[in-house]
This record gives sequence, C-alpha cells and structure tokens, in this order.
Amino acid sequence: MQADGSSPDILKLSCIKGSSGARTVVVGFASCSDLYDASFADVLDETTGQGYQRRFNVRHSLDFRRYIQRADGTSTPLIFNLRPSRSREWSLHEGERGQTVLSVSRTRKALAQVDCQHRLGHLSDLDIPVPFMAYVGLSEYEELELFNTINSKAKGLSGSLTQFHEATLAKDAADIRPELFIALQLVNEATSPWYRRIDLGGMNTSGLKRRASLATMQKAIRKFLSRSNILEDRSLAEAAATVQNFWQAVALVLPEQWADPRSHILTKGVGVYALMETAADIYKEREHKAFSVAHFCEALSDFALDFDWTSRGPLRGFGGQAGATHAAACIREFRRRPRLVAHG
Repeated sequence: MQADGSSPDILKLSCIKGSSGARTVVVGFASCSDLYDASFADVLDETTGQGYQRRFNVRHSLDFRRYIQRADGTSTPLIFNLRPSRSREWSLHEGERGQTVLSVSRTRKALAQVDCQHRLGHLSDLDIPVPFMAYVGLSEYEELELFNTINSKAKGLSGSLTQFHEATLAKDAADIRPELFIALQLVNEATSPWYRRIDLGGMNTSGLKRRASLATMQKAIRKFLSRSNILEDRSLAEAAATVQNFWQAVALVLPEQWADPRSHILTKGVGVYALMETAADIYKEREHKAFSVAHFCEALSDFALDFDWTSRGPLRGFGGQAGATHAAACIREFRRRPRLVAHG
C-alpha cells in the first residue's frame, strides 16, 4: 500500500487482480483506517427503501476493535465492491502478472462495504494492516445478491432483513411467499395502519418504538392464512386487502391502545399473533364472505373495548409460539363469554 502524496484525497493500493469464481476481484492489504476512510455501508433506510444492509451494531464493532488490537488478533479478508455507478471515484491501473494499482477516493467513499461493516465501524484510528478483496463492477443488485448469500445464515442477520431481501430479489410478486407478500403490502401501503411501522432490520423509522418485525408479522399472517383458508376462495390480492382491512379496524376500534404501543400489546409479537388468529376466527364465522373495514369494526366492537390490552392484562407474560397460541385461546374464550351468558 502507498499513499499518493500529491493528492491526499486519493488512496492508492497495490493489489493482485484475479478471479473469485466467475467474478473479477482485486486482493490486497491496507490499514484499517485507510479502508474506513475510503468505504461506506449501504444500510437499509426504512423510510426511503434505499440500501440493504442491517443497522449498525455498536457492540459487535467494539468487540472486533478490542480483538484486532490483541497480540494474536487477525481477520479474514474484508469484502468490498467497486460499483459501476461510482466509477468516477475509483480506477484500476494494471501492470504485469496481475499487479494492479487501485486508486480510490477517500472523500467520496468509493468502496462499498459488502462484508465488513461491523469490523470496520470503529477502526477509523487504527493503522493495523488487514487483507481485503474488492469485487470489480458488481451492480448494486448483484451486490445485494452477494450480501444475502454471504449473510443470510449468519448469526446476527435478522430474519426480517433476509425476508426483505428475498422480496427485493424476487422477479415478481408471484415469487414471494403469500405471507411475505401480504406483510410487505402492510408496510408499503400508505393507507395501512402499519405503514412504515414494521421493523425490516434496517435503520429505524424515527419516532416509532416497539414495532413488530417483518418476521413476526409474516408468521402471524401465515397462521391467519392457514386457519382461515382464505386463499381457497380469494386471490392473494383479496387476502392482502382483508388483512389490511382487519388492522385498519383494530386501529379504529382501539385508537388509544394503538397510539400507545409502549403500554399495550397490540403491536407486540404476542398481540400480533393473537389478533391475526382472531381475524381468522371472524372471517370463518362470516362463512368466508368478503370483509370490509366496517365488518371487522362491528365484530371487534362486540368484545375488544371490554378486553384489557395493556401489558398488565390477561396476555401478560405470554411469549413465543406457545404463548401466542394461549393468548389467542384467551381472546377466543373472552369473545364467547357474552354468548354463554345470553344462552343461560
């Protein structure tokens, strides 16, 4: 590695150019601080939908900082990509036998971090040398595919982010599992009460706390689809509309509880699971007829206003799939009580 003394904003790295499978790469060594200066992480912005990586984990990054400074500290190669869309910020100058000089902009962050975000995150001041490999010319879509392949089974990559990537990489909606398609409709439709309120695993939408994750919502919808058998009679689009209508009704019938997620369980895992089972019950009771927001409001108003949805209520302490089943049974029993009384 050598710095260009005539242009401090340009970092010049001595590399070997070769191939990793079918892809062209350059491999070399550089200091942690230089690689930090010249690179960026494309974290998913849940507000705009741009980017694809998980949110930054400070603890993981500090753990690696402590490790790399140990006497026996080391690292596997940090993986980057040289995007065509940023070709003005990087260049390759090839010599003999694969010897290549990679010139990258420090100020314009030419290197896209593919698999090193948490390792580099707190290394801006360390001159410790580490190996790196940079793919040459992967598109942003190809970079996402590579990131997902590397990380989809790695500890720490949320199921929600993996599922979001699955939807992004799908060629059309038909390639997505029904429950994932419906969950994404909830988070992407401006008319949905869940609009931008479902945690995708990227940067949080400001001001919205304690949201259900995409993975949680997907599991809850899968339960609804299985219990209601709605796809036997309705299209996927109609099923998605039915689920959205149900949640709109929940927000309308229980506005105070919906607006205060810290004190109520409606938008927490157990609440989402239990309410989706309740939606299936209501749908079956109506003999699979189409359900509008008004129909769901009528069904919910018969019991939901009298049920304690707070974190201190009857669903307190339920957790996991088993807990969700018990919570749904609790709501089901509560709904039956008036009828049992009315029939003596």
